[in-house]
Amino acid sequence: MPKPAQYRTGSLIYFQGDPADKIYILQTGKVSLVYQDIETGADIRDSVQPGEFFGVKSSLGRYTREENAVALSDTTVMIFTVAEFEAVAMANSRIIMKMLKVFSNQMRRVHKQVSKVMAKEEQPPADGLYNVGEFYLKNKRFTHAKHVFSRYLTFYPSGKNALQATKNLEIAENALSRYGDGKGPGVSISQAGSLSPSASQGASDRTTKSFYDAVSMVSQGKYQEAFLSFKQIVDANVDQEWTAKASFEIGRCMFLLEKFEESLKYYTNMLTQFPKHPDLKEAMFIMGQCNEKIGRKDQAVAFYKKIISMGGDDVTIDKVKRALTALEE
Repeated sequence: MPKPAQYRTGSLIYFQGDPADKIYILQTGKVSLVYQDIETGADIRDSVQPGEFFGVKSSLGRYTREENAVALSDTTVMIFTVAEFEAVAMANSRIIMKMLKVFSNQMRRVHKQVSKVMAKEEQPPADGLYNVGEFYLKNKRFTHAKHVFSRYLTFYPSGKNALQATKNLEIAENALSRYGDGKGPGVSISQAGSLSPSASQGASDRTTKSFYDAVSMVSQGKYQEAFLSFKQIVDANVDQEWTAKASFEIGRCMFLLEKFEESLKYYTNMLTQFPKHPDLKEAMFIMGQCNEKIGRKDQAVAFYKKIISMGGDDVTIDKVKRALTALEE
């Protein structure tokens, strides 16, 4: 029989990449499905309303989850196994029609995105080559950027982007020599198309200092002051690397301040924004600890088991196993 389940505000109902063996119908509350746009990589959020189901496509297709499901408020859902849902759907044509409507809308959106991507691929070769070089430069892949801009200037010395390609080539060479591939401050392209690594470097240096000053505050037990400093780094968003690191530390500060609900909220936002965060398992461990402190044992166990399923043989896994054993005793 279908089972009811309750999730507090900010709880993750399931993660992208999880096995899909359950289907959910929202009874009360709000749920957001967060996934990435295939064209831009930006987050897209679909809202689920009471009476609607979610998690159907991956469960019926028997592949892993394609999105994160986040409870935006205190939420109650009914959880069906695939067999239970199929039995209910076959007995109720309205559910089948609603399911077809949802899938149709999703397919139209995907078709629209693919069409945009295909249209971009049909751009003039010179523009396409220049845009590839710009992409590599923005993502600090300086070796690739250097190669692409060199080829652009070889094949299109009089092209409309030749002047900017020359500037970008110089920036890529300097960054590669100074920082190495994939390292150093991020580079941003202004409306005029020029890059200003010196200004970016200054901002990045200030961010680095602010981050380690805040880390020092944590070691001194000044958790509230540290929280405010880390939050300034996140709000400024000068460099994605430091923004991600500060996002993790914000959640940790809230945990150390024993503000467990706030810690869960910040970590939920972090996992949504940075699904491949290097401290992902540690963040999930702290989320498990928060649930333990609040008295939500089942959710704590779910977090611990999820971490173990991710594999690895590190310190976090050892902590998780000990915490899980203590809870199951």
